[in-house]
Amino acid sequence: MKTALTIAGSDPTGGAGMQADLRTFRSLGVYGTGVIAALTAQNTQGVYEVFDVPPVFFSRQLDALLSDIPPDASKTGMLYSSENIKIVAEKVRLYAIKNFVVDPVTVSSGGTPLIENKALEAMQKYLFPLARTITPNIYEASLFTGINIQDDKDMKKAAMALKESGPESVIITGGHLKERALDLFFDGKEFLSLENEILDGEYHGTGCVFSSVITASLALGFDIKEAVVKAKDFVLSAMRSAVPIGKGMKMLNF
Repeated sequence: MKTALTIAGSDPTGGAGMQADLRTFRSLGVYGTGVIAALTAQNTQGVYEVFDVPPVFFSRQLDALLSDIPPDASKTGMLYSSENIKIVAEKVRLYAIKNFVVDPVTVSSGGTPLIENKALEAMQKYLFPLARTITPNIYEASLFTGINIQDDKDMKKAAMALKESGPESVIITGGHLKERALDLFFDGKEFLSLENEILDGEYHGTGCVFSSVITASLALGFDIKEAVVKAKDFVLSAMRSAVPIGKGMKMLNF
């Protein structure tokens, strides 16, 4: 059986973070493993507190797992600190981790910061060059590039700028654009635009699930473009059947 590793934060609701990643892996027939980088106190209405896993213990988690179960693909989610970001980069090199997907989680859907300010630079410097692909949303792409993304032209400029940071490819998810739900893929040679109708409501964990589908698909041997298309279709289907489990955002259903 193919395996996929998620290195991410814990979400007690199960709608995002490591719990959503593992659920996604399983739904696609991939065995999921996980290393926790941060704990959160959150529900469907917001994130109330974040606890950063101490670097020494974080490193021990990774060594224990990777020395025993080498993943066919792996992804990062919420890492929070620059120290833990550097540790991930060290382990990716040490264990020759392949099909490495970086979901540069910076803020919750409700606006709570999920990364230290100084860690943004560390992520771009240490993780992006190791990535098979990175999957920022338009807000995150704007943070990393300084480009105020308003339309597809701005997305292309940002994708080209992010590609210069070293990843093999870039996927900017544009679900937060005002008038379009557009995702943009760029591999340094060509662009691939994927668009669907805008769905009403607020949804929890779309970015986590999107990057998890890509990771699982890479583990199964699909190429990166096929993985992106699968992720787009998977998340859209899960949003269409989303359920209001709590008092806030809807949970993706898959």
